Amino acid sequence: MPRVVASRVLLASREEVWGFLAEPLNLPDWWPGIAGVEPDRRGLAPGARWHLLGAARPSLIRKPDMAGTLLVLAVEPLERLSWHLTGERLDVELRLAASAPTRTTVELTVEGPLFIGLRRSLPRTALNRLYSLCQTAAEL
Repeated sequence: MPRVVASRVLLASREEVWGFLAEPLNLPDWWPGIAGVEPDRRGLAPGARWHLLGAARPSLIRKPDMAGTLLVLAVEPLERLSWHLTGERLDVELRLAASAPTRTTVELTVEGPLFIGLRRSLPRTALNRLYSLCQTAAEL
């Protein structure tokens, strides 16, 4: 299956980035195509299943936005998250590394079938949105 990788330096400490990522309800703020999340009672824990709501923007030339289930596969606090998006059949891994006291390098790997859920721009778009959120917080 095709694999796409993107990385970006965020303007926040690794602890701040992890705190944001660890809150399931923040996922729609940075992951493209998700309008809402209904996490199960376990939150961010291996085996947790979150119901995803797509933005439901109809189009004749592209598939609807993501909806379905996110299965949390692995959680290594401050280091790594991985999950599987069942509807799009995507495997996602996000790694964090402190590059300075107030900077975090994030690497996002997405693997899955083309034309079903994987767009080559997906990891870059997600990290750009995450960067914008961290940049906004850094300016406050």
